[in-house]
Amino acid sequence: MEIKVPTAMKHLLSTIILVILTMHAKAGIIVNNGLSHIYQIHAGEIIKGEITIENTSETSQTVKIYLQDVRYNASGTTFFTDPSGKATSNAGWIKLASNLITLKGKEKTSVSYEIHIPEDSLQKGSYWSTVMVEPTDNLSPNKTKGAITIQSLVRYAIQIITNNQTDDLKPNIKFDSVSITKINNKRFVNIAISNTGNLYFRPTAHIELYNRQSGEKAGTYNSIPMGILPGNAKSFQIDITNITPGKYSAVLMATDNGDNAFALNTVLDIKND
Repeated sequence: MEIKVPTAMKHLLSTIILVILTMHAKAGIIVNNGLSHIYQIHAGEIIKGEITIENTSETSQTVKIYLQDVRYNASGTTFFTDPSGKATSNAGWIKLASNLITLKGKEKTSVSYEIHIPEDSLQKGSYWSTVMVEPTDNLSPNKTKGAITIQSLVRYAIQIITNNQTDDLKPNIKFDSVSITKINNKRFVNIAISNTGNLYFRPTAHIELYNRQSGEKAGTYNSIPMGILPGNAKSFQIDITNITPGKYSAVLMATDNGDNAFALNTVLDIKND
């Protein structure tokens, strides 16, 4: 079964998560120890980890925990699918200590997992899947005649990334497209980047702008860092609101915390609209 998360719904879920994390008003289930767990692995070993889950509401909540494979594209759409045994999935290596837990109000607990790395020789590179943490509480019906009650339940996807013999590997990416959008009177450059290698890569996108006539540098602008799994793509958004409209020579870059850097020269036409 494939679950497709449209871009609009993705933005809605992100907003819900943000409200819950910052305001804690009528809050529910949250994951406290990160949404990416990354390990260096060796054949035959067993790796132990845990996911810390907290119920920030006053009432008890039941939570379902299960494995899914994941892929996504630069348009912002994410696809979660049942584990299918594909070559880059590590879902078959992961054993969850529990698939269903109930947390009392204000209770916190940790659900452990084990990753059993195969004895067989593995290709060098990254393997991954996601552990889904999803509240399953029943919706309370509204007893008012003709009324409809809507409750929002937020689920979390925790990436489990295992890197095999990656010390001598280098990431590889491709700049797919560059576009300019305007949102709420702010102007953004969107740089779509694909991970064409076999190594998980977490870059920051940069853009350097130069006046096409004088060659003078107009500024350097940066995105937030985001991880890209092999064979997947993301769009990196960079705020350029304070740049005067016009045509600029541009250098696109993607760099990580190591020595990995990629660059592309292009021309950016910023319209006065």
